[in-house]
Amino acid sequence: CLFSSSCSCGISFFSASTSQSDHSAHTKSASLVSSDSVSTSADNFSPDLRVLRETNKLAEMEEPPLLPGETIKDMAKDVTYICPFTGAIRGTLTVTNYRLYFKSMERDPPFVLDASLGVINRVEKIGGASSRGENSYGLEIVCKDIRNLRFAHKPEGRTRRSIFENLMKYAFPVSNNLPLFAFEYKEVFPENGWKVYDPIWEYRRQGIPNESWRLSKINERYELCDTYPAILAVPVNIPDEELKRVASFRSRGRIPVSVTKEATLMCSPVWLFTVVWPTLTLETEEYLKVLLLKMFIAKGGGYESEDAYQNAELVFLDIHNIHVMRESLRKLKEIVYPNIEETHWLSNLESTHWLEHIKLILAGALRIADKVESGKTSVVVHCSDGWDRTAQLTSLSLLMLDGYYRTIRGFEVLVEKEWLSFGHRFQLRVGHGDKNHADADRSPVFLQFIDCVWQMTRQFPTAFEFNEYFLITILDHLYSCLFGTFLCSSEQQRVKESLPKKTVSLWSYINSQLEDFTNPLYVSYSNHVLYPVASMRHLELWVGYYIRWNPRMKPQPELIHKRVKRAASTDGG
Repeated sequence: CLFSSSCSCGISFFSASTSQSDHSAHTKSASLVSSDSVSTSADNFSPDLRVLRETNKLAEMEEPPLLPGETIKDMAKDVTYICPFTGAIRGTLTVTNYRLYFKSMERDPPFVLDASLGVINRVEKIGGASSRGENSYGLEIVCKDIRNLRFAHKPEGRTRRSIFENLMKYAFPVSNNLPLFAFEYKEVFPENGWKVYDPIWEYRRQGIPNESWRLSKINERYELCDTYPAILAVPVNIPDEELKRVASFRSRGRIPVSVTKEATLMCSPVWLFTVVWPTLTLETEEYLKVLLLKMFIAKGGGYESEDAYQNAELVFLDIHNIHVMRESLRKLKEIVYPNIEETHWLSNLESTHWLEHIKLILAGALRIADKVESGKTSVVVHCSDGWDRTAQLTSLSLLMLDGYYRTIRGFEVLVEKEWLSFGHRFQLRVGHGDKNHADADRSPVFLQFIDCVWQMTRQFPTAFEFNEYFLITILDHLYSCLFGTFLCSSEQQRVKESLPKKTVSLWSYINSQLEDFTNPLYVSYSNHVLYPVASMRHLELWVGYYIRWNPRMKPQPELIHKRVKRAASTDGG
């Protein structure tokens, strides 16, 4: 059994025997053109030709193809994009309430750069009006997805100030008391992605309620814990009044609750207490033992003897805090963008410690999965607050244990349950629409989780229904603010903001075109537990994400997917 909680000491678990264009939805959605304008028999015969002709029509336009709810806010002609790979490119720069769009008509085909404003971390002015030298006067745009974008303006054109002001206004709407674009976007998809996750259905799939666990609505109004979901799986033998007393001792009221389908606890438990923190106070350790002693009652009735817990094992996972992870990503960006220094690549990568952090997270999740499956144990995972490292460990261990979560829809449920409903602070960690780029709460916690998932797909290429493009799309829209899925920092906040009614879910978009995100090599291993190797020798830098902007790093993930899909269909024919 795996269930999560949090305390003030760190992260721990108890166990007991029992192109430059943005690869995202806005690119594809914007290029959808009615086929009524195409009527030749050749076009009807060749979908690729029809798409090509429509694309050529769009290429003739300087303005970006707009999404529902998107409007142009500013446009500057004769702007130069300083591409770090191909050099200076002259064209037109457009700012909408959703994206930054640059297009050069001097090349055939036209060069297009298309980035959502949500991905912008900060905007800086370069040079003054008296700056000398070509392309020395303009804007530097630092992005959350590794990129830096630099544009040169002509001082006499007076376009820089206007573009800068509109970028600062619409890239950071929260700081300007404006709505995020997700509240303006009104695309309609065949499926409502907000209904992907039904907590009661998911708990029933895992066999809850049962003789050991029950579903409680004690948090229905988010009064017990404002960062927990409304419906909780809690021990049968603990009444709601007792839960309230326990919550008063917990950080933010985040009591231990079940998150796994294997929820039936066995008697004679042997606790495994694993902490990701430099120190653990004696008071905290004793409190947790007493708490868990009260939670688990032998099937014969009454509490088990304290002697049953004398074999407690205390293990520190040593996963570092959000500040260390933020600095590690900063160092990684320095060595992968824009250019890679080949001669010192391995030592430079090692100095970032990024893969070392990935290894520690994977190793911790692997240890949990092994205790649950091989040791037939029940595991409590908790950390200082319970919304960062706890979410990483529980979601990854569940991914190893339960084949359902390795399907596309199952993975969506996993993200909704472990990250969104249990209060990962997406707003603070990502900084949606907030211009305070130096905020100490920013950290790549969710990015690390997706990186770990990608590492698992590399080791088990046929065990996951989704492909690499699926993972990259999720990360792109972690930042884009096109969908409401990753907005806010808790279920309570999303309910208060009426996100399911006022915004579109990312899952609506993904589930409307599953073929783009499906792994053609997938073979269902629903009853198999995955044990990835958490060793530096078996981990690699995710080139398809971190270095995807470099045109020399080809082919990109979606191209690989198309080639494999084409090869598979050919073999099948």
